Amino acid sequence: MAKVVQKMDPNSLEVLYRDDRVMVINKPSGLLVHRGWGNDPVVATDLVQRISGSKQVHPIHRLDRGTSGPLLFGLDKETAAILGKQFSEREVEKRYWAFVRGITPEEGIIDHPLPRQKDGPRVPSVTHYTRLCTFERYSLVDAWPQTGRLHQVRRHLKHISHPLIGDAKYGKKEHTDLHKNRFGLDRMALHCWVLVFEHPTLHTPIECIANMPADLAEPFAKMQLEPASWERRIEARRANT
Repeated sequence: MAKVVQKMDPNSLEVLYRDDRVMVINKPSGLLVHRGWGNDPVVATDLVQRISGSKQVHPIHRLDRGTSGPLLFGLDKETAAILGKQFSEREVEKRYWAFVRGITPEEGIIDHPLPRQKDGPRVPSVTHYTRLCTFERYSLVDAWPQTGRLHQVRRHLKHISHPLIGDAKYGKKEHTDLHKNRFGLDRMALHCWVLVFEHPTLHTPIECIANMPADLAEPFAKMQLEPASWERRIEARRANT
């Protein structure tokens, strides 16, 4: 069971981009996006309403409770419709860091059909990945889905026998418990670090980058994973913007 955020000051939430039409926050692990998905006392939509001062707050995509990273909101219905179309037409880039069981190949493409929603028909689904570094019999990978299906990165990594550490649904409890007890890794080890979309009125690309969060970086430091392996990728992205 993923941890639940019980209380949060909106001012402590990192805002990655904001104007009068769009807001992108850096969602922490444990924060649910929308109250309709659970009975949590704190959800991202409420926090964004308080920060923006607007009641017209529309989450454009989903990040699972346990996943951290950029979360996009439209601040009016028209903007939300435009941004939603970008997601449905695969015009948005998302990249994830995932810490998984086993030593993955250096790079690969996972082409395996998945449903768009729970109990739906399976449709073509593709995820690309590269391995960043390893620790004992585990790997940190950079994964970017070409399509947007339910739990795509999690399910695809499980499909190639490299499930996420901390994933109660698709992973293994023994590996989750081991990393929690040894290194204090008490969350799902999946972080979205890049989100790129086209601004709905400016028609320019907006790139949001979320650094490795402390609740992953600190356990990784105890494992002596090399920070340069992911920091180099951040630097390269920022150099090109």
